[in-house]
Amino acid sequence: MTEKVTLEPGDTAPDFTLTDDAGNEVSLADLVGSQVIVYFYPAAMTPGCTKQACDFTTSYDDLTSAGFKIIGISPDKPEKLARFRAKENLAITLLSDPDKKVAESYGAYGEKKMYGKTSVGIIRSTFVIDAHGKIAQAQYNVKATGHVERLVKTLNLA
Repeated sequence: MTEKVTLEPGDTAPDFTLTDDAGNEVSLADLVGSQVIVYFYPAAMTPGCTKQACDFTTSYDDLTSAGFKIIGISPDKPEKLARFRAKENLAITLLSDPDKKVAESYGAYGEKKMYGKTSVGIIRSTFVIDAHGKIAQAQYNVKATGHVERLVKTLNLA
């Protein structure tokens, strides 16, 4: 594992090209000119990750009408992401990062503490990227429950 990255407002968002749940490639570079919310979550179809994805879907209209594109990234294979989308009726873009390289480039992969134990894995994190590809907000170690509601408020959409 490389040295831990921590992104801050003003940093250039690391570019990526990943496969979505339908098998299409999605690149951050293709979204320049749009505001993008990129969030990293550990695993599709787990309680916290489902809550967070459903909350983003619930807020989808508010966020997209304000000009945001929403991308959720996990290590899950595209096939599992497709089942997750169908099961939960998700509106957001889901991308597969199986080698966790993109998560690592955002500082969203590494050591984390859960229930007092240290492990290595995806660190639940959210990044707001402006239309110029710069980090506007970097939030690490977010809680799944209530996170989207707080994010919508910090973006002055609620």
